Formats: sequence, C-alpha cells, structure tokens
Amino acid sequence: MTTSTTSEAPASAPLLDLQALVVAVRRRRRLWSAMALLGLLAGAAVAVLIPPPPSAMTKVLVAHAEDQPNDTGTLIRTDVAVLQTTRVADMALKSLKSPEKPEDFMRDYRGTGLTNNLLQIDVTADSDAEAVARAKALADAFVTDHVTRMQETAKAEAKALLDQRDRTRDELAQVNKEIGDRSPDSDPTASASIESLFARRAELNSRIADFDQRAADARTGTPSVIAGTQVVDAARAVRHSLPKAAVTDAAIGLVLGLFLGLALAAVGVVVADRPVLRRDIAANLGTSVIAELPRRSGRPWQRRRTRVARERLTASLARTVRGSAEPVSLLELGCARSTSVIALNVARALAAEGPVAVIDGLPGPQLSGRRPKPGDPTVLSGEQATAVPDQGHLLGVGSVAPGTAWTDLQYLGTQTVLVVRAGHGSAAWLHTVARQLADQSIPVIGVVLIDPDPRDRTDGTLWDGLHIALRGQNERLARRNGTGRRRTERLPMWAARVPDSNEEVR
Repeated sequence: MTTSTTSEAPASAPLLDLQALVVAVRRRRRLWSAMALLGLLAGAAVAVLIPPPPSAMTKVLVAHAEDQPNDTGTLIRTDVAVLQTTRVADMALKSLKSPEKPEDFMRDYRGTGLTNNLLQIDVTADSDAEAVARAKALADAFVTDHVTRMQETAKAEAKALLDQRDRTRDELAQVNKEIGDRSPDSDPTASASIESLFARRAELNSRIADFDQRAADARTGTPSVIAGTQVVDAARAVRHSLPKAAVTDAAIGLVLGLFLGLALAAVGVVVADRPVLRRDIAANLGTSVIAELPRRSGRPWQRRRTRVARERLTASLARTVRGSAEPVSLLELGCARSTSVIALNVARALAAEGPVAVIDGLPGPQLSGRRPKPGDPTVLSGEQATAVPDQGHLLGVGSVAPGTAWTDLQYLGTQTVLVVRAGHGSAAWLHTVARQLADQSIPVIGVVLIDPDPRDRTDGTLWDGLHIALRGQNERLARRNGTGRRRTERLPMWAARVPDSNEEVR
C-alpha cells in the first residue's frame, strides 16, 4: 500500500534563549566578579590618589520683581545662566585683582538653584583660602550685577510710564483749550460736542493719575528687590572626608565594574554560542546525557556529594564496558584530566574480573606522564594497542578537541562515551564531533557531562528515535549481532531531512 505523508516541520528555535543566557552568564561569575572587584579597587584608588581640589561654597538669596508662587524655577535657572557669563566672572576677577581670563575662571565654578530664590555657588582653587576669596568675590559680583539690572529695569519702566503721562498731559491741555474756546450759549448745536470734551478730559485725568501711580510703584519695588538679594551663607571652605569619598567612589566603581562585567559576559555568551544546558548539549551531539559529574568543590558539605557521584559514575561506566561485546572508549572534550581519572577508576573496578588495559590516546601527559601506583591498570600507547591480547577488557581514552585525528578514534574503541565539559565546546564543534563519529561508524552510548550547572532543570534525554534514544541501545546491539530485527541505517539528528510534502512513502 502506498500512502502520502507530510512531516511536521520542527519548531523554530528562539532567537535568544534567556534561560541559557542566564545560566551561561552565571557560570562566568569569575569574569564579572573580577570586574566588579577591579571597579571597587579602582574607585577607592581614585579617591586616594586623585583627591578633589580645594573648594568653597556660598549661598545667595535672590529676589525677583516677577516672583510668583507658581514659578517652575525659570527665574533661578536664568540666574544660574547669568552667573556663568564673562560679565560676572570679569567683575569678580577685577575685585580680586587677578590677571586670569574670565573664560578660564568660568571653568572653576558653577551655580546650582536649590529653590526658586536660593542660589548655591561652588568654586574650586589651588588652596582653601583662594577658593573662599573667589567664592566671596563671585557672590558679591553676582549680587551687584543683579541689583544693577533690577534698578535699570525699574528706571526704564518708570521713565516709560512718565513719558506716557507727559504725552497724556499734553493731550489734556489741548482738550482744555478746546473747551475754553467754545461756549454753549453761542451755538446751541455745540452742546453735545462740549459734553464729549468734558468726558475726554475726565478720562485723561484718570489715565494721568494711573501713570503716576504705576511709576511710583515701579520705583517703590526696587528697594525690596535690592534688600532681598543678599548673601545668606558666607563663603566657607568645603571639607572633604577621605573615608567617605573612598567609600562613595568604591561603590560607584563596584556598580560600573559589575555592569561592565555582566555586559561582557552576556556578549561573550551570545558570540561564542557554547551550550551549557544539558538539553542543548544532547541536542547538538545527537545523543543523551547518561551521567553527570559535578565540579570539585572545596566546601566540606559538597565533597561527599561529589565523591558519591564519582563512585556512581564509575559503577555505571564499568557495567557499560562489562556488558559490551566491543571495545568502549572515553572521548573527552574540554576535560582531559577528569576523563583520565574516570578511565583509571573504571579500569580499577574492572580489574577484579580480569586483565584490563587502558589505551592512551590523549594528546597530553594526563595518562602517560603520571606516576603509576600499586593496583593501577596497564596504560598503553596507541602504537602498543595492536599487541594487546583479545582476552580482558580494553578501555580507550582519547580526545575530540580541535586537531583530533578522527580516523584513529576507531582503534580506541568501536563504541564510545563522550565526556564533555559544559560550556566548553561551541554548538558548531559539537555538530562536527557528531558528524565525524557518524562517519567513522562509532556509535555514541551517551554523554557524561562534567561540571553541569547545579540549577539546570532541563532534560538531557532524547526520545525522538531509536538511533539516539537510550532505550534503543540494546536493540541496536541485537541488530548488530543478528539476533534482532532488520538493522536500519543510523542517521544522526543533524542529518535528518524533512521530507517533501509530495513525497510518497511505500
């Protein structure tokens, strides 16, 4: 029977896996912790080695003729801007008899509006006495400039009102003349015109009185502005506390260093693309995680847990090697030392049943350079492996790191267990390892994960096919020995092809 089937497309992976990002950043805590510590030390060093210059501070109460209760601070911001002008700076320098340029002096002080009418002036100098003198001169210059501007404004306003009053008086004189030239008895029709002239005269008299009152108010308001603008806090030197400055700068450096370290760690994780979670490692290698070995810790309460995990791993791998009819190898990626220790422990566990030989295929001296102890198994090099008799167990130890001679891996064992350090290999290299082992026809029993993340709750078991699932290991062995059903071709996960929707399956 011929049927038409359509394979369901796999779900697209997220652009950014936040869980994997958080785990990978947490694993790089040495980086961002070191950056935070460096920022802390740098901040404290800056406070000690580069102390703030001598400074002085004074406060000025500024009165404005346009003061309103609902002012949003526009007037005080204008005063701050006026303080930062060459006019005020030049007046202060002249009172100090200093040859310094106003442009240079303006860089040594700043104004801050504390309230709508309170201005704080901060000045730096080479000494405390000079800073106090500069702050006093600057405050006096600002008060003088402000009072002068207010007086000129009041005078200009009063003069404009008086000029308008004089023009109104001239107009009134003209109206009075017209009234005197006309008589109601001489012309009965002129009665209405005379009444309008009287009304106009009354209006002009009212306007003249208003102008006089407004001019008087303008002149009267100036003394209140002059008296209200004054220095309320005399210039004084600002004392700097070295411990306080060191703590403040250290805290700022700590925060900046921590932020920079976290940013660098996050960027490095995204760029490097090194899987950390067991589900990602299993998916990229196309095989399940069968065991884990936590990182060795110096904490006493974790040593026993690590020892128990190591013993459990040794027993599990020993059963795997003991029950396999073909040689088994351990291939490491980023954990050569841990793999050599695991291999020796497994060999010791198998030594009670017969002779055991460990074939050293590691590029380093982890096995060949160690000093043998009583009871240790025989360690042979790759060249000596062909001279080993058939009886007994053979356990090959090799590497799948970059630069591996892939064609030599089959001489270490026709089956293998990958020992991978979490976060060491990139996703691309894990794919390369899976492809190369498939090309060499070396089945992967599973993955032993070294230094897994303790907070990783993902599943490292693959269940989407007998060629990669744990439940298919025994069935594959039976098919290979001819005792099971017809053997199917082993396809790694990365080589799986999504069939076309129109493809027919017989």
